Amino acid sequence: MSIQDNIEQIRRRIAAACDRAGRDPQDVHLIAVSKVKPAEMIDEAYAAGQLRFGESYVQEFRDKADQVQSPVQWHYIGALQSNKVKYLRGRVAMIHSVDRLSLAREIDKQWAKIDEKIDVLIQVNVGEEESKSGTTAEDLEKLVRDAAQLPHLSIRGLMTLPPFLSDPEDVRSSFRQLRELAEGIDALEIPGVEMQELSMGMSHDFEIAVEEGATLVRVGTAIFGERLNR
Repeated sequence: MSIQDNIEQIRRRIAAACDRAGRDPQDVHLIAVSKVKPAEMIDEAYAAGQLRFGESYVQEFRDKADQVQSPVQWHYIGALQSNKVKYLRGRVAMIHSVDRLSLAREIDKQWAKIDEKIDVLIQVNVGEEESKSGTTAEDLEKLVRDAAQLPHLSIRGLMTLPPFLSDPEDVRSSFRQLRELAEGIDALEIPGVEMQELSMGMSHDFEIAVEEGATLVRVGTAIFGERLNR
């Protein structure tokens, strides 16, 4: 199947999941995870109607972004070192992986240089896996409150990378937990904080994520095929 066929199939699956959950498919946006994929594939996906693309490696993004001919919207979805934030400045629409205050402060510092605000999501390690980035559920409120004080950040919601389990149903509780955490933060009515976005779900489990409230699903393999070794 072509990239266009894959995208159309995924959109149909998103719509079906929304129907099961009583949601509007317009409220769910597909992030095509294009890490380790060439610029030509990104242009092909854009030609098929895909706007949002997710990258996880700063160096690769720097090298590849200028090669992409299409006016795509870039999302940074990977773990992020503070000393590399400057390379994203003004080039990405959203950073999904803010997991600590020091990173939030560096993002604020870099976007201050161009006098713009950047949409960010707070990453939560719902499975509390040592191998995964993310703040804990217990520390989430403090991180949100502290980051909300930074003038060049706009906190738009939460993101998670749940455990990879063979049966997607087994991660439903993780997606539900993230939604409930967002609802809890929303109820606090912290100035400048919106819980409009939930970034969760990947190629093997995005339908479950949509049923549990995802607004941004990050799909790579199901669009572009198996990733190459980096």
